[in-house]
Amino acid sequence: MDFGLSEEQQLLEQTLRGFLAEHVPIERVRELRDADCPNDRSIWSALAELGFAGVLVPEAQNGSGLTLLDAALVAQALGHSATPSPFLASGIMAPMALATAGGTAADAWLEGIGSGDLVMGVAVTELFSVREGAGVQQRGGQLHGRAMMAVDACNANLLLVAIDSETFAVVKTDAAGLEITRLNTVDATRCTSEAVFEGVRPEAVFDGAGDAIRRMLEAGRIALAADALGACEAMIEQSVAYAKERKQFGRLIGSFQAVKHMCSEMIAELEPARSLLWYSAHSFDAMPEETPLLACHVLAHVSEIAREIASVSTQVHGGIGWTDEQNLHFWFKRIANARHLLGGPEHLRDQAAKLQGFAPAA
Repeated sequence: MDFGLSEEQQLLEQTLRGFLAEHVPIERVRELRDADCPNDRSIWSALAELGFAGVLVPEAQNGSGLTLLDAALVAQALGHSATPSPFLASGIMAPMALATAGGTAADAWLEGIGSGDLVMGVAVTELFSVREGAGVQQRGGQLHGRAMMAVDACNANLLLVAIDSETFAVVKTDAAGLEITRLNTVDATRCTSEAVFEGVRPEAVFDGAGDAIRRMLEAGRIALAADALGACEAMIEQSVAYAKERKQFGRLIGSFQAVKHMCSEMIAELEPARSLLWYSAHSFDAMPEETPLLACHVLAHVSEIAREIASVSTQVHGGIGWTDEQNLHFWFKRIANARHLLGGPEHLRDQAAKLQGFAPAA
């Protein structure tokens, strides 16, 4: 039995990585780092033309209707190139929530997402981590409160905001009473924001949407793990290439036993994580009853090994690895941000323990 990727999935991955290498080189990433919002619409439109924006949008809404494993391969490629894009929110989380919840409005928005004309941010942090009393409430048909660490909200057309574990709302980002401010985080390649609601009227409210919210979080966590894994691949590749060209004491540093061990240990840590990622993403469509546990495990595990790989890779580069002139820090910071964006390893392991009955449910 073949547990590898299909020919179609390999072609998808090769096509996207080739496109990103040509159109979003690291020089372009550097330019976007200094922009008000790194999510460049021209890049997103080009990805949409290739079908990647609508990878999870159902075919009935003119999307690709592919599986989460296909979407994870897209996320992995984007992480590998450190590409700034709204894929996590607009390509993964929002389509999953809308497709699961259903309805006329959801179908119309899904069509816009698939075409790339509509970009949707997501604000769900308060479902698993409340900071500084943040949270959004619905009173008298209006939204009040504050959402922290909203993903891809800047330059978006709509924002999906979780009110609680059973309800989410969709609002226009230019709605009266809504103020979105980009946050200054360690990772300049990913857009995160604070959204303040003062009497904002939503476009739609989805009650009894617990399953949609759960599936959205699971898909987001698996995709975020794929993004971090792609970043790890890039850092290892750069480390091996550097070890083959950098000389010390008249010898290539790659000939030193210590450096060989550092590179081989990074690869040995990454490969089992790849299998876990593929299985987790496959389970989302084929064995959804296993996904709640696997989504926690894969993001927690990848977050842990990614931090180690980022550190060791930087050490292989020596002092130059810590400078801005050397590009390694783009992936280092992307990994650091991904570690806590949808729940840190400690929270995810706690959730996994509760799912297995090893800890009392909240």
